Amino acid sequence: MSHAVAPSSGSAPGGFSRVFAPVPVTLTGRVVRLEPLGPEHADGLLLAGHHEALWRVTVQPPLVSADAVTRYLAHAAEQAARGDEVPFAIVSCETGAVIGSTRWMDISRPHHRVEIGGTWLSPAVQGTLANTEAKYLQLVQLFEVLGAIRVQFKTDLRNTQSQRALEKLGAIREGVLRRHMVVRDGFVRDSVYYGITDVDWPGVKRRLRERLAAGV
Repeated sequence: MSHAVAPSSGSAPGGFSRVFAPVPVTLTGRVVRLEPLGPEHADGLLLAGHHEALWRVTVQPPLVSADAVTRYLAHAAEQAARGDEVPFAIVSCETGAVIGSTRWMDISRPHHRVEIGGTWLSPAVQGTLANTEAKYLQLVQLFEVLGAIRVQFKTDLRNTQSQRALEKLGAIREGVLRRHMVVRDGFVRDSVYYGITDVDWPGVKRRLRERLAAGV
């Protein structure tokens, strides 16, 4: 598993002097590898993402056709080109197959804040270490290499599976934004926000490393 060098605390008077600049990068662990998302992942995205149930409470249209994947990749490329998002394919280290995707979004460079979102995994790997390690690799990169102050997550209030996973991760439930987003079926959802700060990170990192070592 790759390890990054921790930066200085950045707590000098006047705030952080470091530049917070999330950019595409390959992050490699024992179970998964995160690669900058591109056209080469199209076939794998369709195979991993064609399950309709994956998209039930999302804004994203389901990846059930080659055309849907093409639109998905085009949108991701557009957001990346503008610097608004950094999208990744999640790849199995064992098989080399695409098993999902995630991205950095809502990037606030002046405030060293970013959201890990748009995350989905093939049903075949849900409940495995894939999600835990994918999140761990991103959090190490964001906090220890890039100098994030806050990493946040949001999920549909109805998505209790996602909420349990975030709480297991060590993210703090911070509140609910009522009637926050219109999702794919026209439902107006409430969004639950979770956060991990640079102050929280050492404890979260310790617990995640323990979980990864134990294989749970």
